[in-house]
Amino acid sequence: MAAQVKVAVIYYSATGITYQMAQSAREAAEEAGAEVRLRKVRELAPDEAIRSNSGWEAHRLETQDVDEAQPDDLSWADVVIFGSPTRYGLIAAQLKQFIDTTGPLWAQGALADKVYSAFTSTATHHGGQESTLLSLFHVFYHWGGIVVAPGYTEPSQFVAGNPYGASHTSNNGETAPDQVALGATALTAKRAVRIGAALKQGLTG
Repeated sequence: MAAQVKVAVIYYSATGITYQMAQSAREAAEEAGAEVRLRKVRELAPDEAIRSNSGWEAHRLETQDVDEAQPDDLSWADVVIFGSPTRYGLIAAQLKQFIDTTGPLWAQGALADKVYSAFTSTATHHGGQESTLLSLFHVFYHWGGIVVAPGYTEPSQFVAGNPYGASHTSNNGETAPDQVALGATALTAKRAVRIGAALKQGLTG
């Protein structure tokens, strides 16, 4: 009997847009038979900045019970799916700070040979979605990871339009992820689980 694939969905979200996509990734991975840890990275913004934005403050309260990501979540997982809003075409500082704590695991080779995927959101069209995903892929390459993207493997991807990973335009936080974005996120997660399972079976079979 094949061993259950372990998936860590690790994300940063200020006002909840990326969190909704993370939930879609978690649900899809669980439907595919994986054991899933949903983890947020630690908030770095000062309290006064968060309180100045009602959506940000509300989302912080909404997700106060979501566990914070730890390096152990990476070593535990067979598959890691990262999510981040775009900041100037790059990932948010909060996720970058978490990634910067992974040096000891990287030095041990503990991050290699795992499956990695990603999703993102931007405030505007052409706001850096692809560059954000590609910047994350550079990290995965350094880790020796195996990058799994949705590609155009389903007809729905010709509507979603991003072969690198799931993405969504929130119109400055006013538009929640629609079924196209959530479907692309789910497809990304399911593909990552399927390929992670095949790799795990090959390594242990």
